[in-house]
Amino acid sequence: MTIKEVSQKYDLSPDTIRYYERIGLIPIPPVPRKSNGIRDFDQESCNWIEFIKCMRSAGVQIEALIDYVHLFYQENTAEARKDILIEQRDRLQKQIDAMNIVIERLNKKVDRYEEIIIPAEKKLLSK
Repeated sequence: MTIKEVSQKYDLSPDTIRYYERIGLIPIPPVPRKSNGIRDFDQESCNWIEFIKCMRSAGVQIEALIDYVHLFYQENTAEARKDILIEQRDRLQKQIDAMNIVIERLNKKVDRYEEIIIPAEKKLLSK
């Protein structure tokens, strides 16, 4: 697949894909190229793009992903890769917990407004 096709398939800009490749996220070894130098994304490359996009959309840090990808191609690194994933999962869980507290508070505020607005509207309609 060309970078344009990959870009459309995964809804990422070509610049983002090039950036991910430049910083070492996609993949090691590099994306294969055609004889004219154009990137020719194979299934392995696309799998990495899909993984990186998923992780980034969830808020996983780029630095953690770079470490993970570099370790992926080394022997005896499963425990280190697992630790990276656990650390990121725990960080995201804290963010989710904080967001849930905010949502709870917003729901209470909305409920309070509904208690005020709905009776006021009924009062106006009854006049």
